[in-house]
Amino acid sequence: MRDLIIVGGGAAGLAAGIYAARYKLHTLLISKPGGAALDAPWVENYPGFDSISGMELISKFEKQVKDLGVEVIGEEVKSITKKGDEFVITTNKKDYESKTVILALGREKNKLDVPGEADYAGKGVSYCATCDAPLFSGKIAGVVGGANSAAKSALLLAEHAKGVYIIYRRDKLRAEPIITEKIEKNLKIEVIYKANVKEIKGEKMVNKVVLDNGKELELDGLFVEIGSTPSTGFLKGLVDLNENGYIKVDCEQKTNIKGVFAAGDVTVGGCNRIRQIITSAAEGVLAATAAYEYLR
Repeated sequence: MRDLIIVGGGAAGLAAGIYAARYKLHTLLISKPGGAALDAPWVENYPGFDSISGMELISKFEKQVKDLGVEVIGEEVKSITKKGDEFVITTNKKDYESKTVILALGREKNKLDVPGEADYAGKGVSYCATCDAPLFSGKIAGVVGGANSAAKSALLLAEHAKGVYIIYRRDKLRAEPIITEKIEKNLKIEVIYKANVKEIKGEKMVNKVVLDNGKELELDGLFVEIGSTPSTGFLKGLVDLNENGYIKVDCEQKTNIKGVFAAGDVTVGGCNRIRQIITSAAEGVLAATAAYEYLR
């Protein structure tokens, strides 16, 4: 029987693990570490680092958690059930019991759901520029989306590709001003506004996309960055979710169920309004503190 089980290995879950260890709670963290931060080609707004890749930053979180003695296992959680005042967490391998739970689940990348997307996934269609950008050296790439993740992906791709299109349905990018400024100054990047991808075409690999404005773009790959959906489907019936599947919490990261807390990008109603690595980590700290006080 653990004092605490943390589900999720991103910034929120790992920060919760660090504080749980400091509180001397018998803690288990279930998840392959990472989360959305892993996809960030660089992070320039986390205190202490002028610039660091998301992967490197999260690896530092993970090392600290393990050095503090927290057990981390890479299993997939299938269900969580309440058993009296305790909880049973069922993974793809076994059951674990705990007095408290912190839900620090990740989010799944949204898909375009257009013809050709599934056919060319891994054959030019990608959801991770950090992973695949080096493959586009000397090629033409497209990015769908207009927020920070799309803009950062385009800038990373521009370091390798000879040209990058940003395809965005609105008339103005939603990225932070400093990132938008970098986009505007980069001669390799062209933004196509008020357009959606209608179809993805190719032979063995992607070679063209059809837009709903009647234009076609010849390119070698398409990166989809149109947001994500919380991975909370299996939690229905356990905790309150909003209409979009986000876990409802208060400013102490408490859910409607005693002993269950939530932190990070999957929450709504707490203090995290901007969904950044630093605020997710802060929510993890608050959740671990609330779990400790509950147990005490």
